[in-house]
Amino acid sequence: MTIRWYPGHMGKALEQIGDLIKRIDVVIEVLDARLPFSSSNHKLAVLRRNKPWIKVLNKYDLADPVITKAWVRDFELQSGVRALPLSAKKYADTKPLIRLCQKLAPNRGRPGLPVRAMVVGIPNVGKSTLINTLAGKSMAKVGDRPAVTTTTQQIDLRNGVVLSDTPGVLWPEMSDQEGAYRLAASGAIGDNALDYTAVGLFAGEYLLRRYPELLKTRYGLQELPESPHDLMVAVGRRLGLLATGGVVDLHRSSEAFLRELRAGKIGRISLEEPPSDRSVPE
Repeated sequence: MTIRWYPGHMGKALEQIGDLIKRIDVVIEVLDARLPFSSSNHKLAVLRRNKPWIKVLNKYDLADPVITKAWVRDFELQSGVRALPLSAKKYADTKPLIRLCQKLAPNRGRPGLPVRAMVVGIPNVGKSTLINTLAGKSMAKVGDRPAVTTTTQQIDLRNGVVLSDTPGVLWPEMSDQEGAYRLAASGAIGDNALDYTAVGLFAGEYLLRRYPELLKTRYGLQELPESPHDLMVAVGRRLGLLATGGVVDLHRSSEAFLRELRAGKIGRISLEEPPSDRSVPE
């Protein structure tokens, strides 16, 4: 199955971001720490205009910590880029982000001259959660489905920083289908654009190669299944997801498997690693 998903408002949102970035001091790009490359809209880099750029690796608590450290090293090799792993739900995790914004815009951050920071990213990576945590109250809409934020708004944090919240924007052409499947596995693709069984099998194949012990522990497996299909059958039996005749319902099993993966119930998992640091064989 080929994944295609680009809601109409995203094209307009990208134009708005391109115009707004001219008046911004610091850009905060929120990424999913489990797939920092695939969860980045590479068109945003074209609009950057050499602005200081902070890569926030959100959902760090769900990602493989060793691979996340490799991503931080990789990103900070880029000129003007800083990387910060955090959990957007935890206020203590977000404090260094404010300090970093102030450091990257040293001529601003005083009364009447706040640091103007813009939060960008693809849908469902936690932009609105981050803004609400920084603000200490609900300022941006949050949901468990992609594309909740559809308009741009400004939030004064009253600490010398003003944030511009922007809609989530995906890359229009999903020529990298492996990246698209990683996005689907993480929950960044709308349900109407994916086949749960196909995405579940994709994720299962990856975890069988990279995190076999986590699978065995989570699902009480004595032996590792030989194929992603066999894994989905084992998961379905473990969770009691049976159709008529006692046959495992692969769709429900795959859906449940993806929900557990997204929630971190299988363990801390990264779905990709930086090309410059292949410490874990593919």
